[in-house]
Amino acid sequence: MRYLVTGGAGFIGSNFIAYLLENDLSAEIINFDILTYAGNLENLKDIERKYSDRYSFVQGDIRNQAIVEEVFEKHSPDVVINFAAESHVDRSITNPNIFVETNVLGTATLLNVAKKFWQKSNYEGKRFLQVSTDEVYGTLPEDKPEEKFTELTPLQPHSPYSASKGAADMLVQAYFDTFDFPALLTRCSNNYGPYQFPEKLIPLMINNANNNEPLPVYGDGRNIRDWLYVDDHCDAIYTVVNKGKLGEVYNIGGNNEIKNIDIVKNILNYLGKSESLIKYVTDRPGHDRRYAIDARKIKTELGWEPKYKFEQQIKFTIQWYLDNTEWLGRILSGEYRKYYEQNYKNR
Repeated sequence: MRYLVTGGAGFIGSNFIAYLLENDLSAEIINFDILTYAGNLENLKDIERKYSDRYSFVQGDIRNQAIVEEVFEKHSPDVVINFAAESHVDRSITNPNIFVETNVLGTATLLNVAKKFWQKSNYEGKRFLQVSTDEVYGTLPEDKPEEKFTELTPLQPHSPYSASKGAADMLVQAYFDTFDFPALLTRCSNNYGPYQFPEKLIPLMINNANNNEPLPVYGDGRNIRDWLYVDDHCDAIYTVVNKGKLGEVYNIGGNNEIKNIDIVKNILNYLGKSESLIKYVTDRPGHDRRYAIDARKIKTELGWEPKYKFEQQIKFTIQWYLDNTEWLGRILSGEYRKYYEQNYKNR
């Protein structure tokens, strides 16, 4: 099976490529990534050496139809897994257009090219998996813990990021309904683990705490997220690609609802740092209060459930960043430092 993995140099994409090559000896992978600030081929340097016969990289933009067609013409992928996306909510508030261009128009380009090449074989043996987010569902009440997002929850996004992902989801679903296109959708909860870009909560707090810098926490810090270890997410995606029913949506969650402030305190405690480093800052506009995934469908229909416990894997994740300060330092230089100062300086 030949996989085209778009956005494969990012956090989840690079972890998925490593997972797939190590767990499916028949898989061949073409990693297609534009290498924006969040794409880092260093994440895959060991994989590239070890699996050079089954892994290749092509730099390109999913919005560029000519380049995408070249990849299909040369490599004839059987499966497309679309991780490629602008994904940081704060950046989407600052510049919504790039999120629409990449997440919506880029997805449309991938769909059109895959349709063009795959319909010749009547889609036999082909699959297109759109990797999405629970943020498209909006927010849940804090005082009703029994309420969770199901696959039938109406889409009600509250940020330009989640709106762009919701629009892309609808396009994917429309291609299945209109063209019998072999589409699948997954919507996951918040991921954590190695190689995550340090604008995200957990690596940001680890790095700042380790350097005795203030830890910026939005609002009162009591926003709740369902945390999913990245390897569990990779395993779920592989399960959906191989067992999922075409046209279906599968929610993927970690069964770990935790307040942001508790995550921050957990990191400080592990590092032996004082909670005086916490700095509450002006909340993000439209900040969703609570996310929680009901993942019964993927468990019941496909037999998947998370293997990793948060209490253990958060320790592993913290230690990974402590052990990889050179990797982190190279990422934190330049453009990211400028963005960080603009985003947090006057909050």
